[in-house]
Amino acid sequence: MLARLASNRLHEIRRIFSQPTRSFSTALNYHLDSPDNNPDLPWEFNEANKQKAKEIISHYPSNYKQSAVIPLLDLAQQQHGGWLPVSAMNAVAKVIEVAPIRVYEVATFYSMFNRTKVGKYHLLVCGTTPCMIRGSRDIEAALLNHLGVKRNEVTKDGLFSVGEMECMGSCVNAPMITVADYSNGSEGYTYNYYEDVTPERVVEIVEKLRKGEKPPHGTQNPKRIMCGPEGGNTTLLCEPKPPPCRDLDAC
Repeated sequence: MLARLASNRLHEIRRIFSQPTRSFSTALNYHLDSPDNNPDLPWEFNEANKQKAKEIISHYPSNYKQSAVIPLLDLAQQQHGGWLPVSAMNAVAKVIEVAPIRVYEVATFYSMFNRTKVGKYHLLVCGTTPCMIRGSRDIEAALLNHLGVKRNEVTKDGLFSVGEMECMGSCVNAPMITVADYSNGSEGYTYNYYEDVTPERVVEIVEKLRKGEKPPHGTQNPKRIMCGPEGGNTTLLCEPKPPPCRDLDAC
């Protein structure tokens, strides 16, 4: 019995490691060399980002350069089209003068760091309770069905991928998605929230991005102003009092 259980478990582990596509970020807590992701591939910050890296490091005491690991990984991810190969992590480790394992620990802990390729537009659906109650599963299903992919897969044209993110702090405007735009590298990188979305609206957003347009971010509900109540305020409508006089001579 034990031998059979052990054999089944070993078979399951081999199957997981042989899968051609794997989940992003914290779910991918190991590394397997591949032709486009191995430590022998050269990687370094480009000239513009070398200057940005110096500026980032300047915010920290000289003996605490390792504290810059998160913003430097983010910069490397932007430069590399939205994901972090092991050679990029090694480059960051060299810049901040730490052992590479210290950088790997950070990259595998935070879900904002992608360990495999993503689309030029990486769509992240909030899956936490407020958004889920307001229909985030329908939002994700609409995106996956429209793009013809599974979660964490990239479309054949390389433009889009869909992932899930935990709470992004926009609960009052649930459900919401964010779009990480890597289409123009680190120079044009944006990370925008689209709130109060519907299945129909997220498909419209995708098609606008496909055309190279930049749909307005923020709430997608025309009856709401930013995070205010739908339809406008219904309480606290009295005229605000004038500010107290600060000019003693005038008073």
